[in-house]
Amino acid sequence: MTTVIVPVDFSETSLNAANYAANFLAGNYGIKLILYHCYSHEDEAENITAKLEDLKRLLLEKTPLHIEILAHKEDDFVTGLERAARHRSADLVIMGITGKSSLSQVFFGSNTLKMAETKACPVLIIPENATFNHIKNVMLASDFKDTLNTTPSGPIKNFLNLYRPQLHIVNVDKDHYISLSEKYEKEKEDLKELLAEYHPEFYFMRLFDTHEAIDLFANDRAIDLIIALQKDHSFMEKLFANNRTKKLTYQSKLPILVIHQ
Repeated sequence: MTTVIVPVDFSETSLNAANYAANFLAGNYGIKLILYHCYSHEDEAENITAKLEDLKRLLLEKTPLHIEILAHKEDDFVTGLERAARHRSADLVIMGITGKSSLSQVFFGSNTLKMAETKACPVLIIPENATFNHIKNVMLASDFKDTLNTTPSGPIKNFLNLYRPQLHIVNVDKDHYISLSEKYEKEKEDLKELLAEYHPEFYFMRLFDTHEAIDLFANDRAIDLIIALQKDHSFMEKLFANNRTKKLTYQSKLPILVIHQ
């Protein structure tokens, strides 16, 4: 991992994400953190640049990092951020999301989910008030369908290599019984081999509600972060597909890393 972008609109939500990112990357001097903002009018450029420089100084006072700022005029926030991510070959975008019924939820919250739906790079969603302490346990939610060909092992390893946490791979299926089917056993072995260096532990949960299962597992295993693999018709797509699951994402206390398959 070499480049991480944090979009900032100077709301509490985005400032919290910037602080989380700085603490998350602390000690990784080879990683460049870019504080990004897009503005609507040319006369905003000087003020925005000054505010980004102030934020940069505040972050550097707490954590020594390689931090740059990037501000430019752009009509659409997500379009500008996606372009910046591609042009800078970003490995990760870290964005905040809020659960409050406010303008920040309407704009920054929805933009976070829109960015997560693009394929520019993985997006780490930081809930409001989330603080970085450590990453010891990570949950990877998988649908166990053609895992060898559809699991984006590169971006997953790129992220896990920062902290080398215990990896918990979870599948939720209402049709699971006492023993796994041959299909699931094969997919499990493929995934075990693919991510062998992280010594993954596997869990198969027979529940009807995916969101309930993820919540129960996260609490039971003291999960610090969830990796959601996004693809067409994946059960993890439900996390971002409708109002109910968007509400779940807003209310989540755990960061969610969205990686496209």
